[in-house]
Amino acid sequence: MTKLMTSLLVLALSAVVSFANAGTHEDQIAARIAPVGSVCVEGTECAAAGKAAAVASGPRSGSDVYGTYCTACHGTGAMGAPKLGDAAVWKARLAKGFDKTLANAINGLNMMPPKGTCGDCSDDELSAAIKHMTK
Repeated sequence: MTKLMTSLLVLALSAVVSFANAGTHEDQIAARIAPVGSVCVEGTECAAAGKAAAVASGPRSGSDVYGTYCTACHGTGAMGAPKLGDAAVWKARLAKGFDKTLANAINGLNMMPPKGTCGDCSDDELSAAIKHMTK
């Protein structure tokens, strides 16, 4: 009789523990499969909130833009990108005129996508980054 009572008590406690953990496991599963982003349609409340968060505090310096967005390719010469401070290569690029070089940065050139990897850079910020790289 004691073995039966002990077995029933263990079984009951196991059921309680399993039930208590069920919510925790479901929460963990929900967190793992939750979407990583959302889509907002222009004109809706969520789209307006996203625009407010994306406003910059001011123009970024050429050094900041280079260090954040350009250094991966222009620091290593990846995919033929002219490297920071490589005067000979930059001289050949700038021979076509600074405006042409800036237009290439804005529109993309060869393997570089438009605006490099800085989709929210202004033309002035891209200009400052080019000036920083060509020093």
